[in-house]
Amino acid sequence: MAAPRKSSSASSSAAASAGAAPNIHAVLGSDEGKVKEVALRLVQKYSVPGSDDFGNDVIEGTAENAEHAGNICNTVIQALQTLPFFGGGKVVWLKNANFLGDSQTGKAQAAVTGFENILDVLEQNLPTDIYFILSASSIDKRRTSYKRLTKMANVQSFDKPDTSRAGWEQVVLTQASQKARELGITFESGALELLVQMAGDDTRQMENELEKIDIYLGERRRAGLQTVRSLVSMSRAGVVWEVGNAIGARNLQRALELVGVLLFQGQSAIGILLGAIVPKVRNLLMAKDLLSRHKLNRGNYSSFSASLESLPSSATAHLPRKKDGTGLNVYPLFLSLEEAARFALDELHAGYRACLDANVKLVTTQLDDKIVLERLLVGLLAPKSRRS
Repeated sequence: MAAPRKSSSASSSAAASAGAAPNIHAVLGSDEGKVKEVALRLVQKYSVPGSDDFGNDVIEGTAENAEHAGNICNTVIQALQTLPFFGGGKVVWLKNANFLGDSQTGKAQAAVTGFENILDVLEQNLPTDIYFILSASSIDKRRTSYKRLTKMANVQSFDKPDTSRAGWEQVVLTQASQKARELGITFESGALELLVQMAGDDTRQMENELEKIDIYLGERRRAGLQTVRSLVSMSRAGVVWEVGNAIGARNLQRALELVGVLLFQGQSAIGILLGAIVPKVRNLLMAKDLLSRHKLNRGNYSSFSASLESLPSSATAHLPRKKDGTGLNVYPLFLSLEEAARFALDELHAGYRACLDANVKLVTTQLDDKIVLERLLVGLLAPKSRRS
């Protein structure tokens, strides 16, 4: 047998136990694009040079039912126990496994036993020139099989950030900044943040959009706000964010159109309310209140952030913080500064109370969801004369 090839150092999202085998890898997480990308890189890395795809066994792990999941596991075991066709080693890739999570198929005995049988084979000293790679979007971490896997495998996890929680942008912004540096692109103030908001939590789309900007810029290596607005396609999260933009611009017609699009796409009314409308109204209210109480530097993002951090803790205790708790989540407030000038403070207080009322109606009454949201937006954005 050929000498085992050395594994590269794991990324920051990787975790491996002291006894992890260098030829067993698991790439897991809800960020399907990133999971597929990393798994494919591992396959390419450990494939025998010149063997192309014929020297590897790639088993599609998308099971239609429990019986199919069991058959897939049997195929994987056969591949692990079969000598390399060309000699010198091979890769066995269980790709896109969808029967390891907390689903009806995943809980079926055939799927559970099938995966445990794979682990039995892996634990029996897999030959060093056979590499096993698992990629899956979800796995039930409560099961014994997951604990067994983490003891023997080099595990990398890539989960999408939760866009319903404050500070999710910071996670994606870090990834986008790294990719931009690799491409040699710089952004004017706020442009990269705009891209993140429009692309949302879809890592693959974010990277595709950066590559699109890279091609468009040519020898110019700096992208502005208009470039991002013109080139970047909006994800679902981007449409949600655009609802907030329309509210900030006090553009009732645009807000109604976007909410209609989201409802047509199957988004829940309560999700639109809590994910798009409430956060924007809250940011506008906090920005307006801060400006009414304190003298803040609004010249640019850095100046605003510094002046906000210099306030006493009693003045900022109610403000949202970054996910890691290291500081204030300032950027959404900065975006809302100029927009807040379009509203009176009492309007925003009333609007925030109206959001609560709409929440109650959506949850406890049989009123049409679209009508509830439309009435809320009209109350928020229509001029006082029109409302009266």
